[in-house]
This record gives sequence, structure tokens and C-alpha cells, in this order.
Amino acid sequence: MNTEDIVYQKPALMNDTPMHYCPGCSHGVVHKLVAEVVAEMHMEEKTIGVCPVGCAVFAYRYLDIDWQEAAHGRAPAVATGIKRLWKDRLVFTYQGDGDLACIGTAETIHALNRGENIAIIFINNAIYGMTGGQMAPTTLVGQKTSTCPYGRDPEIHGYPLRITEIAATLEGTCYVSRQSVESVASIRKAKAAIRKAFEASMAGKGSSLVEIVSTCSSGWKMSPLKANEWLKENMFPYYPKGDLKDTCSGG
Repeated sequence: MNTEDIVYQKPALMNDTPMHYCPGCSHGVVHKLVAEVVAEMHMEEKTIGVCPVGCAVFAYRYLDIDWQEAAHGRAPAVATGIKRLWKDRLVFTYQGDGDLACIGTAETIHALNRGENIAIIFINNAIYGMTGGQMAPTTLVGQKTSTCPYGRDPEIHGYPLRITEIAATLEGTCYVSRQSVESVASIRKAKAAIRKAFEASMAGKGSSLVEIVSTCSSGWKMSPLKANEWLKENMFPYYPKGDLKDTCSGG
């Protein structure tokens, strides 16, 4: 077969381990983008990913780079130590919304505010996917979960947390973006955002946060197709996509 006939090729940094993610899950797509960006930057031997608890923790099974597991929510603190020790390394965290925006809120906010030269990839699917579909800090008003079966009520549960908007106000952040991976066009934009975050980290420009608004077919109790439709109809209005802050390019 001629290489011109190949329309898709698995990134070299991705292992052959079968993925455990549910059908329609966004994690696998984001893993692929990270693998491609690291290879394109020629940082295969100098990249360290930090994963805490949740669906994201299994990223180390699929990407052939160095990994460090962190306690629940503490990935930014661990990444801070690694980057300060090895300044020539590309250091990023890979975290879900329950981890990053709930138990890890303090670590996230303070690492970003200090301007640590790390990149944070933030998977926001508005629910705790691994542990039973509980309400997350990002669960939408009215959205049903196992711990708010009648829907999130602001009077009881408060409002969904827009962590990316908060990050954009911090002095230490240089690049803050919100993207998604539900379509080819969106995937390309998400990859560009991850590349910019990684490059900013290596250039010592400060902290970067890339949120990926994602689906959780199992937690939402929907088919992958319905989950994508629900994502566009409900998640995007509350979590609008685009760059929120970019001082790397003078924006």
C-alpha cells in the first residue's frame, strides 16, 4: 500500500493497549492530540505528564511518555515540583472536572496564579464519570446526576463553576482556551490550543489551561450520538468555546 492511500495513522507515541474508555468518550481523542503535539515538537524524551484520580488516570497506559501519578486533585502541585526541578522538560497535567475543579481547586488556582511554567489539560464533561455519575462542580443547572436526581438546583447546590474564566483573570496565566473534540473542525482547533499551551510552557511564559468541553455517554445515560447533540445544545451555551486569554501572541 502506498503511503498516499493511508488516511489515518496511529501516532507513534500511542501504545497498542486497548482503551478502556466508553464508546463516544472524548478522552481517547484528546490522548491522540497530545501524542501528536509532543511528537511534532520533538519532545518525546523530555515530556512528563501528571495524572491524578478519575478516568484521566489511565492516560499513562496509552501514551509512551514519562508519567507521574498524583493524589486526587494534586496534579498541579506535583507538576510544579517537576518543572522547577527540570526546567527543560515539557510538563503538563491531564485532569477531569471533578478532580481539577473540586478537590483540586486550590492546587489549580494557586499554580496558575504563580505562573508555573506548566500546561493543564482540563476535561470537562460536567459529571464524575468513573465513580458513579455524581454531580460535579461543572454540572449544569437542571442536569440530572446520581446525587442530584431531580437536576442541579442553584439554591441547594450552587451554580456551575466556570474554572476557565477564573483562570483567565489570574496574573500568572499566559494562555487560557476552551475547546472541544466533537467534530473534525473542533479537533483541529483543540490540537492547535494544546500546541500553543505546550509551546508557552517551554518558552517560560507562564501557566496555560486548555479546557476540553467533553461528553460522558455513560454518565449522561445517552448514546454517543445523542451525547454529542446534548453537548452542543446545552454545554456550549454555558461554556462557550474560544481563547479567553492569550498574552503569548500579544492578544
